[in-house]
Order: sequence, then structure tokens, then C-alpha cells
Amino acid sequence: MKSENIMMFNHVQMEHKLPELKAVTTKNGRVYVTPEGRKYPSITTILGELSKESINAWRRKVGAEEANRISTQSSVRGTAVHQLAEDYLNNKPDWDKGAMPVNLMSFRDIKQILDERVNNIWQQEVPLYSDKLEIAGRVDCIAEFDGVLTIIDFKTARKPKKKEWIQNYFMQGSFYGAAFFEQTGVPIKQTAIIISVDGNEPQVFVEPTFDYLKPLLECRKSYKQRYNF
Repeated sequence: MKSENIMMFNHVQMEHKLPELKAVTTKNGRVYVTPEGRKYPSITTILGELSKESINAWRRKVGAEEANRISTQSSVRGTAVHQLAEDYLNNKPDWDKGAMPVNLMSFRDIKQILDERVNNIWQQEVPLYSDKLEIAGRVDCIAEFDGVLTIIDFKTARKPKKKEWIQNYFMQGSFYGAAFFEQTGVPIKQTAIIISVDGNEPQVFVEPTFDYLKPLLECRKSYKQRYNF
């Protein structure tokens, strides 16, 4: 059993160093600039198009003020949980120092999953890009999950999710897997979505990485037609 404050996660040293990418924010979302100077929209910007209509309907239903409050709260919590996960997996002895109790509680919901099912970490919070897909983004974690090299994405939610509601999460994983293979030649078989849910048990969804490549390609095509980018 891993101690909270002892370095226990093994980190794999990759031969291929992934380059850092410059990110800029435009009126249509985040754009990454590759080392060769190519500009690609972020995966979250592209997939955000799928939920625009439902988000706008929700904002009209609850009102702008309440929607902004919930969105800000969710964003802050999500960022904090991601940082806690990154620090914990990086074996930082003071990974929980200064964390807000509510954010620490959210992370502790998924901590046992990390302790029992994650090890041999290849990458954390690194940018990836694909010249074939013309997309870029930053992956949460690439590590072994249940002994299999996996794209791991951390999410927070107010209510439990159903698999059919989170197809965009799996498309995101398909992009990371495709981009990582394109840049390194290393295939990644699966994507694991780990969700900390308010007041409920955490959820874990695992799917084959490339099962969602086709809808991702359709989404990319639609985005390019709409924005000519």
C-alpha cells in the first residue's frame, strides 16, 4: 500500500523527448504552435463545439449568474484536482500542502484508484500534436493502468455520468493516442477516464483508444468547414 508521503510511483524514462508547444488564445479558442510553426486548434476547443448548444440551453434555464457561479466553481475544482493528481503521481512529499479541504476531498475520492491501479508513468501534462489530424492538446497522464499502457484523463463532476454521455472524453483519448503514436511510434491500447463525483463514489470508464477515432475525424472535419481552420 502506498504511503501518502513516500515516493512510490515508478517513472519511465522515454528516449523520445516531446517538445513543448506555445499556446495562444483566439476568439475561437486555444491554438497551439508546433516546433515547425504550424498552428492547430486544441482538442478541447474542437470537441467543445459538440456541447455548445446544450450548454447554452442550460445557461438559459438556470440564468447567467448561476451558470457563471457553477462554471467557475467547477473549473477551479477541476484544476485543483488535476494539480493534486499530478503532484501525487510525481511523488511530491508535500503534494497536499495548501490544498483547500473541498478539493482535497475530491482528490481523495480517486486516490485509491491511483494507488491500486496506476504505475509506470510515462508522461504527465505534456503537449501532443498530430500533423495528420491537425490537432494539438495537453494530455493529463500516460501510464500503465491495470498493467496496460493507457491514456488517463482526470475529470470532476457534480453528478454521476453514463458512458453514452461522455463520448467526447473518449474522442479526446483517441486524439492523444494517435498523436503520441505519431510522435513516438508507441501504441497505446486504451483510455481510462477517472471521475471524481460530488457526494458519490468515483467512476472509472475504460475503452479501447482508437474506437472513437472515426467520430473524432468527423468532428475535426466539421470544425474545419465551420472555421476554415
